[in-house]
Amino acid sequence: MLFVLFFIFSIDAFANPPVSFEQSKNLAKEQIYFDRNVRGTTYCSCQWEWVGKSGGRINFNSCGYKVRAEGQRNRAERIEWEHIVPASNFGRARQCWQNGGRSNCKQTDPIFNIMEADLHNLTPAVGELNSDRQNFNFGVLPATPRQHGACDFKVDFKIRIVEPRDEIKGMLARVYFYMHDRYDLNMSKQQQRLLMSWNKAYPVSEWDLMRDFRISKLMGHSNPFVTGEKIWDLGHKNTGEGAQAFIQIKNLELNNPIRGNKNSLVYHLPTGCPSYDLVSPSNIVEFMTEAAANDAGFRRAGNCR
Repeated sequence: MLFVLFFIFSIDAFANPPVSFEQSKNLAKEQIYFDRNVRGTTYCSCQWEWVGKSGGRINFNSCGYKVRAEGQRNRAERIEWEHIVPASNFGRARQCWQNGGRSNCKQTDPIFNIMEADLHNLTPAVGELNSDRQNFNFGVLPATPRQHGACDFKVDFKIRIVEPRDEIKGMLARVYFYMHDRYDLNMSKQQQRLLMSWNKAYPVSEWDLMRDFRISKLMGHSNPFVTGEKIWDLGHKNTGEGAQAFIQIKNLELNNPIRGNKNSLVYHLPTGCPSYDLVSPSNIVEFMTEAAANDAGFRRAGNCR
């Protein structure tokens, strides 16, 4: 375990993170879950046989899985890559979703594509469960019966709540923390309290660390809520560093510096800040990174998106 922990904090600076969901699925098979098909799927511990570039065929007998809806048998028989934080949840935070949904976001919004491709948020699941989970929140369903044979996965379609098995609750919570912090997503206090309790009750496992290590080599960074670098508290203030990093890289590529206003000590990004071109030339102070602007005592403009 010490070996894993050492390398978690020594991330490859030359990592080349995936930029599309399709690329992520292939990488997930080849470099993250290549040996996990005999350990089983995330929600049900069902073994599978790899098929094609990134797919798999479920062995129902390995986990006592029963198909809930006969019309979903084809999906139940295959592996699908589930977004733990559903794509519709983080998509709705983007303007592209309002203008045409997921397909429009994939075509027009590079930050959405980065979120959709984030390997920390992907996990192999029985296809039917991926469908049944939809974009429901997690919760506790003590009176709800199982509907998928021996699979310890409960779903209440009426109130739109899913309860996963205990063994993965902590992992799921820490992925939620990561995605909401990194991409500045909103989370209700009720969901925060639940996930904080799961994080405490089900601490990081050896597989959580190994999974994070494998992903970090590809993404270039760990999930800090797995490594212990960050702790989620109620009312957590998100860093939004995932989107910020992309914007800063694009600004450097375009040779557009950050503009600070020396009178207000507010700075504006060339992308996402509508007042960038409104700063008086006599008041402009230029920075190449937000870190440099912060170090100089400036703060980001409140109307930046």
